[in-house]
Amino acid sequence: MRDRRLICCLSAWLCLIGTLYAQQAPSPGSIESARAALWRIIGPKANTLRLGGLPATNGCDTFEYQGSGGNVTVRGSSGVAICRGFYEYLRSHHLGMVSWAGKRLSLPANWPDSKLTRVTTPFEKRFYLNVVTYGYTMPFWDWARWEKEIDWMAVHGINMPLALVGTEAIGTRVWKHLGLTQSEIDEFYTGPAYLPWQRMGNITKHEGPLSHSWHADQVALQHKILRRMRDLGMTPITPGFAGFVPKAINRLYPDVKLSQTSWGGFPKDKQAHILQPDHPLFLKVGKMVLAEWQKEFGTSNYWLVDSFNEMDLPKSTVSQSELLARYGQATYESLKAGNPNATWVIQGWMLGYGRETWDNGNFKALLSRVPNDKMLVLDEACDYNANFWHTDMNWKHFEAFYGKPWVYATIPNMGGKTGYTGVLEFYAHHIFEVEGDKARGRLVGYGTDPEGIENNEILYELITDNAWLTKGPNLKVWISDYAKSRYGGCPPAMEEAWDLLRLSCYGTFTDHPHYGWQHGDSTSPGTMNQDPKVAQGVRKFLDCAPELSGSPLYQADALEQAAMVLGAKAGDWFQIGYQAHLKHNGDLRDKAAARGLELLLAVDRLLESHPTHRLQRWVEFASSHGTDAAEKAKYASDARRIVTLWGPPINDYSCRIWSGLIRDYYAPRMKMVFEQLRTGKNISIPAWEESWVRKSSVSKIEPYANPVAEAKKLVEAACNETLPEVH
Repeated sequence: MRDRRLICCLSAWLCLIGTLYAQQAPSPGSIESARAALWRIIGPKANTLRLGGLPATNGCDTFEYQGSGGNVTVRGSSGVAICRGFYEYLRSHHLGMVSWAGKRLSLPANWPDSKLTRVTTPFEKRFYLNVVTYGYTMPFWDWARWEKEIDWMAVHGINMPLALVGTEAIGTRVWKHLGLTQSEIDEFYTGPAYLPWQRMGNITKHEGPLSHSWHADQVALQHKILRRMRDLGMTPITPGFAGFVPKAINRLYPDVKLSQTSWGGFPKDKQAHILQPDHPLFLKVGKMVLAEWQKEFGTSNYWLVDSFNEMDLPKSTVSQSELLARYGQATYESLKAGNPNATWVIQGWMLGYGRETWDNGNFKALLSRVPNDKMLVLDEACDYNANFWHTDMNWKHFEAFYGKPWVYATIPNMGGKTGYTGVLEFYAHHIFEVEGDKARGRLVGYGTDPEGIENNEILYELITDNAWLTKGPNLKVWISDYAKSRYGGCPPAMEEAWDLLRLSCYGTFTDHPHYGWQHGDSTSPGTMNQDPKVAQGVRKFLDCAPELSGSPLYQADALEQAAMVLGAKAGDWFQIGYQAHLKHNGDLRDKAAARGLELLLAVDRLLESHPTHRLQRWVEFASSHGTDAAEKAKYASDARRIVTLWGPPINDYSCRIWSGLIRDYYAPRMKMVFEQLRTGKNISIPAWEESWVRKSSVSKIEPYANPVAEAKKLVEAACNETLPEVH
């Protein structure tokens, strides 16, 4: 009897353990989704991998890998953890790297031996993306490009990305259910590239409207995105209702009082309108948005809502703190009405950017009527606090967000600018200082939220690595390993190159790195770091070409680094030309302008061989949408505008060093600038800019036969050039 009782107890315990394991370990489908992702990255050799599940550790993802006898085994607590585990195995043997510029793979016939390595992330949530990445990088992506990005997320260990595609299709259904007409809805939505700012209530109407075919395309795309994210074990953050409504809502609800927003200097007819929080319509619309979204895409528990991004607070008869408390309560109640398990996710950019508005009391009031466990604060700009604003950290200033769970994040890039910037030492170590601070409160996540991606790749490799570490890496060793994985080797010249870059452009944080010529400015060098160490580092980097030029990622980095040096030299010549003009030296002015333009066109031709830094690629993404020639041309124009004029008044924000953009836009504009100086006649450059935006084609150019060799020759010639003195 005692033995039978013991057996029953043991059986019960085994069942309990099995149940707990099943709850924490990935499903067979998630494991196979991980294999499929790895197959897309490394091809059929993914079928040789032995993949399996592991339980999570205290709710945090865990993986382990081991190489033995020519085989490799990877286990993980989610599809993402498995992908990350394999990627760490791959990089630990310097067998390759997966990047936005492509991938380098050197896969052996037999997998190398590796001791059993087990890693648990300190962070339950690894966050990725910014609302505006959907404008500066992703507005026209197709499924093929999204599939690559989700695979990139998986191997980089990300499990909580923003998933905002199709927001307007759902909104349109809600507005029609309420009784608005299509023409009234058309006045509300912007063109595709500007939707992030429409979603945050900054603007309406700009470059709109949106077509039925656009909505249908985006809904189909979002289904694929969400399915893949969920299959891999990611928890996407989806779009909730922030209170912004079409102005025509007053036709249906005359008693509704709307507050008009103001942002960026846009005219009144493009300003948004927000509901008052205590009107029943706020709750009604919020509930409808979640119901319609979940009816289409399935249940979601994390909802992004931002009502006050970079804007003044609405005027009210009650105090600011009471108004904000009501907005916070209304936002949460509207989410809860649509999903009782909803968690409100809010961006924290405004807390550093607009601290004169968002003092401690105001933000505390906004959060005060929301249950702690039903909110997640994204502290998005820790690098800005430390390296640009030089203020105390948001999480410290706002008392660890008053008990709300929060995510430490950084925003290394504004607008998708391609110039190198960012303090590598900060990204390598700061998060671990925060983790060790007893005042950190409920720090539950870590991540990054660049405004635009496909640039500064070393930063993101470092940032995503840190999500799986317990202390910061030795940066010199880490960079050496990075080079070996990315390029296939790290000769002495490569080590010297990265040392020089780390002490210059990657030792400083520039808010908006650009050259003067990217703003049509002949008088200024711009804000790009032009420490002589940058050029020295690039020359050392190019010295590695005989050994590494066979690596596609070495070629990509060599071209963008050469472009930075040559772009700086072009700026030097333009400044000389302007100074010569002031000294009435017309010959030197014209000679300097011609040399600057020559260098710009050389940069353009080099980058024609770059995998991503090309205007043609950007425009092709846009024009691949649309059902007829007019709609395709509209999207192409939208794409060209966001990287140049933007508004106006927000001109030249993205400042991308791209082939096609230089030869068709930056160089011709600089030529006009000097033509005005030469002739004294005014040229309507704004009219020309607007005309350029309305075009849909990109001029053709023949790439260099050997672009890396040409890059080295051009950089050496430019660096050895003696600049004339202006008298």
